[in-house]
Amino acid sequence: MARKTANDDPLAPVTLAVGQEDLLLDRAVQEVVAAAKAADADTDVRDLTPDQLQPGTLAELTSPSLFAERKVVVVRNAQDLSADTIKDVKAYLGSPAEEITLVLLHAGGAKGKGLLDAARKAGAREVACPKMTKPADRLAFVRGEFRSVGRSATPEACQALCDAIGSDLRELASAASQLVADVEGTIDEAVVGRYYTGRAEASSFTVADRAVEGRTAEALEALRWSLATGVAPVLITSALAQGVRAIGKLSSARGGRPADLARELGMPPWKIDRVRQQMRGWTPDGVAVALRAVAEADAGVKGGGDDPEYALEKAVVTIARAARSRGRG
Repeated sequence: MARKTANDDPLAPVTLAVGQEDLLLDRAVQEVVAAAKAADADTDVRDLTPDQLQPGTLAELTSPSLFAERKVVVVRNAQDLSADTIKDVKAYLGSPAEEITLVLLHAGGAKGKGLLDAARKAGAREVACPKMTKPADRLAFVRGEFRSVGRSATPEACQALCDAIGSDLRELASAASQLVADVEGTIDEAVVGRYYTGRAEASSFTVADRAVEGRTAEALEALRWSLATGVAPVLITSALAQGVRAIGKLSSARGGRPADLARELGMPPWKIDRVRQQMRGWTPDGVAVALRAVAEADAGVKGGGDDPEYALEKAVVTIARAARSRGRG
C-alpha cells in the first residue's frame, strides 16, 4: 500500500505522490478528491498533463474566485514539466492559495528532482507510490486490501490470489474486491481456488508446486495450460527454482517451530508448513539434480535451446522424479 508522511490530511495545501505504481498514484488522487468533495460537493477538479500546464496556467487556476470555490488541481508526470512551468510551481509552493489543493504526481527519479526537493522543503504531504516488483510486496498489498475493508483472509488465500492473478496491482485489487463482495466470513485458499481456478492452474507457482510434490502428470498439465494462456517461460523457471531452493533450505535447516524457521530462512510461517509437506520424498542428491535441471531449463528458455517448451517439460519431469528419490532409494 502507499506510504504517507506524518501530515496525513488529504486537504493539505500540497500533496506529493511519488513513484511509478499507477494504481497507487490514482488512489492518492482519488483520496484527495474524495476529501475535497466531502468538504464541498461542488469542488472543481482539474486533472492536467504536462502539456496542458503551460507557463501562467497554474496562476490562472489558483487565482482567487468570486465564489471562493474549493478546487483540486492535479498535475500528472510533474517531472516532465517545462522549465518555465516548474518555476511557476515552485513559486506557488511558497504561498499556496486557500481552498485549493495541489496534487503533484512525480515519478521520483533524477528527472525533475528540483521540483521534488522544492515540494518537500515546502512541507508537502507526501504519499509514496513505489512500483511493487517483489512478490513479498504484492502479498503485503493483498493483505492490506482485505484489512482495509475489515475482512479476514488466510495467508494461504492471499498467496493463492497472488499466484493466480500475477503482478498487476489493478487486477489483484479487483480480485480482492470481488471476493469481499461475494464471500461471507473468512476468505480461505479453497474460496480463491473456486473463483480463480483457471488462472490458478495457469500459474507458474502451481506448476512448481505440483513438480516438487512429485505429481508429474498434474505438473505437466499445469505447465501446458500455463504456456497456452501466455505465461512467460522465464516466470515458470523462476518459480521452479524458488520451489526447489525452498526444499533445499528447509531440509538443511535445524529443526524448530515454523516461526523460528521463518526468521532463519526468510520465509513466512505458512510457507514453512507447506514446504515441510512437499519435502517428504526429497534427498540432498535429489535437490542437486533438480537444481541442475532448473539451470538447464533456464538456459533453454533464454535462448540457449531451440524449444523452450521442451526444456520446461524436461525440467518438470526431472524435478518430479527427484521429489520421489527417497522412496526409490
